[in-house]
Amino acid sequence: MELRERRIYKVTLIGSVVNAALIVIKLIAGIAGRSSALVADGVHSLTDFISDVIVLIFVKIAGKPSDKGHDYGHGKFETLATLIIGLILLLAGVGLGVEGISQIVRSLRGEVLAEPSWIALAVALVSILVKEILYRYTVRWGKKLDSDAVKANAWHHRSDAISSFGTAVGIAGAIFLGQKYRILDPIAAAVVSVFIVKSGYDIMKPCISELLESSLPDSQVKELEKIIMSTPGVRGFHRLRTRKVGNAKAIDLHIKLDGNLRLTEAHNIASAVEAGIKRRFGKNSIINIHMEPWHESRNTLKN
Repeated sequence: MELRERRIYKVTLIGSVVNAALIVIKLIAGIAGRSSALVADGVHSLTDFISDVIVLIFVKIAGKPSDKGHDYGHGKFETLATLIIGLILLLAGVGLGVEGISQIVRSLRGEVLAEPSWIALAVALVSILVKEILYRYTVRWGKKLDSDAVKANAWHHRSDAISSFGTAVGIAGAIFLGQKYRILDPIAAAVVSVFIVKSGYDIMKPCISELLESSLPDSQVKELEKIIMSTPGVRGFHRLRTRKVGNAKAIDLHIKLDGNLRLTEAHNIASAVEAGIKRRFGKNSIINIHMEPWHESRNTLKN
C-alpha cells in the first residue's frame, strides 16, 4: 500500500471511530434527553460514518495501478467517492429539514413538544468541540495529500459541528425560555439543514465537472503554457487539452520543434517539458506529448 493511501486510511479511520462513538452517544442522549434535534443530529453523524466507510473502500480502489481495463489508472473512483459523500450530505440535510418542519407544524397546531434535558445540551456542546477538532485535523491532511475525498470528508465533519451548534442553540432555548419556546428545537434543526444541503451541493459540483471531463482552471492552464514555452528548444505548441483523473492531472499537447533535430534531441526536449509539468503538477500527472516539425514561415497556433 502506498504511503498516501496509508495516510488517507489512517485519517479516515480516526474519523470513523469518533463518528461511531458520537452516533451511539447522541442517539442515547437524544432519546433519554427528549430532544428530537439531537436524535436527528445523531442520524447526521451516522451519515458521517457511512462516508468514512465509502472513503476507505474507494480510496483503496483508486490507489490501484493502471491495468488492462483502466489505462489511466483508477483515480476516478476517488472522485466517485467524493460525489457519493456529497450526495449523502445533501440527502441528510433534506431529511433533517423535513423532520424539523414537521415538528414545527405540529407545534403550531397546538401539540406540546417535550422539553429537552440537560444531558442533551451537554452532549451537543461536546459534539461541537470534538467535530471541529476532527474537521481541522482531517482538512489539514486532505490538503497535504491533495485528496478531494478526504477534504470532502473533513467538510462532512464541519457540517456535523454546525449541526450540533444549531442543535445546542435550540435545546438551550427550549430549556431556558420555557414551554412556549420549545419550538426552537425543531426550528434549529430545520435551519441547520439548509447549510448541510449547501455543503453537499458544494462538494458535488466539482466532482460532476470532473466526471464530465471539464478542463483544468484557466490559472493552471496558463501555468502549463508558461512551462511549455520556457523549455529550451520548444518553438510553439497547440492542441493543449487538460482534465483531472482523481487527484492526478491528465495533459495532452502537440509541441513544435526544429524539423532538423535528431530524434534523440527531440525526445530530450519533450522529456524536459514532461519533467517541468510534473514538477509543478505532481509526479503522477498523465502527460502525452506529440512532436511536430516547426516551420519558421508559419505562425504557431495555440488551441
